[in-house]
Amino acid sequence: MQLTAKTREPAQINAIALKAYARVADSWSLSLRDAAALADMSQSTWKRARKPGFAGELTKDQLLRLSAIIGIYKSLDLYFSEALARTWFTRPNTGPLFGGARPIDSAIEGGLPQILAIRTYLDALRGGA
Repeated sequence: MQLTAKTREPAQINAIALKAYARVADSWSLSLRDAAALADMSQSTWKRARKPGFAGELTKDQLLRLSAIIGIYKSLDLYFSEALARTWFTRPNTGPLFGGARPIDSAIEGGLPQILAIRTYLDALRGGA
């Protein structure tokens, strides 16, 4: 018996990632500026990208960012109450990665490495490490 892997076209992957990220941005009540910066896009590109049928391509960095941010969202959902999970990313935080800044500001400034560090941090909290 031979198994064949279903592969998705890049345009399909982009559409799925953008749809999920738009839902996260809405859930967190991110401003246009913050949502665009977090995804490493201009505000005008983000306005177009969040609409169905966006024909632009995402870079590997952007896809990794969106994937990690969706992972952060899921970790927050599993670890905190809904009210805190929806605001944690945009509230000042004295944790070791943030130094009193909002996690979103830290993620925007630090780019993909910081986004991945936040994801790892939350996974460790969730896992008890």
